[in-house]
Amino acid sequence: MGYYDEVLSKIKDFPFDAFLKEVTTRDVLSSLDREHLNAEDFLRLLSPAAANVMEEMAKRAYALTVRNFGRVVLLFTPLYLADFCDNYCLYCGFSARNPFPRRKLTLDEVEAEAKVIAQTELKHILILTGESRQETPPSYIADCVEVLKRYFSSISIEVYPLTVEEYGFLVSQGVDGLTIYQEVYDEETYAYVHPAGPKRDYHFRLDAPERGCRAGMRTVTVGPLLGLAPWQREVFFAALHADYLQRKYPWVEVSLSFPRLRPHLGNFMPEFPVDDRSFVQIIVASRLFLPRVGITVSTREKAEFRDHLPPLGVTKMSAWSSTEVGGRLNPHKTPPQFEISDERKVEEIKVSLYGRGYQPVFKDWHML
Repeated sequence: MGYYDEVLSKIKDFPFDAFLKEVTTRDVLSSLDREHLNAEDFLRLLSPAAANVMEEMAKRAYALTVRNFGRVVLLFTPLYLADFCDNYCLYCGFSARNPFPRRKLTLDEVEAEAKVIAQTELKHILILTGESRQETPPSYIADCVEVLKRYFSSISIEVYPLTVEEYGFLVSQGVDGLTIYQEVYDEETYAYVHPAGPKRDYHFRLDAPERGCRAGMRTVTVGPLLGLAPWQREVFFAALHADYLQRKYPWVEVSLSFPRLRPHLGNFMPEFPVDDRSFVQIIVASRLFLPRVGITVSTREKAEFRDHLPPLGVTKMSAWSSTEVGGRLNPHKTPPQFEISDERKVEEIKVSLYGRGYQPVFKDWHML
């Protein structure tokens, strides 16, 4: 039994559109008056009617965030190790359908990138690969982790779904965090945007965060890729996923992230784009429903927009990102996975956070 059997299978056929249409402002205010929100309350906060009380929702989200996290934002950065991929995802620049020269960092290149990143004070790093077991097996990831441990206090992974044993192996080598997006929780849409490759296995991917929890990950981040399906449903399913993990594995630090589709190599266009106002509603509603869950926002979002998000519930932000393999030392050798929006250096983001009364945190964990 996992999230699908225990939760998702029981709600996936709920008449969301009809429910959301019938929610009134009074319903939203009634939910806001509750000390602990249930799933129905959360769905009300995602409704069109909730847009009428966004200011009140934002005030409460701010109070909850300060109470549980303080006025701090943890900074981290991604490091792309390889862009080889066996999947044909319609929405991704690394898709196997895109013909371009692929590359994988050598261990010397990994160390060179690490040295440059470490000069910024950042101590949390997220390593990513395309989804190719042949080119980037767990053994290769572990070798990279061995190098990165010399420079960073926390190492998270965002790679293809692994087994419990494989996650356990990487934990034993020094990995303490897992990020894995379901991309889209709607099963029909999932099948459409993943026409070929191992990623077509919806359930194996859906269960990956729980396998990471069972394997001993300290942190686990889940979420949808916004733009592939109606956002209210996707955010609802993702937040219930985080809630399920938090309840079942209370010793794991669970976080949510809501990346929006960005331009990439290929011509796929999102059918359900999410505007800034809706994105703010997502962040605020999620904070009110899950007061102690971390919320991450990446450099997919514009700098000025990101600057206004910490008071609404955001607790983690990426900084000085590159979505190219080896993109910091050797940029433009291969296409990026997607275009970023916030291109500021770490020092600029640090100054911005201080200027808004927030403490940028570079290290909140040190591995043994």
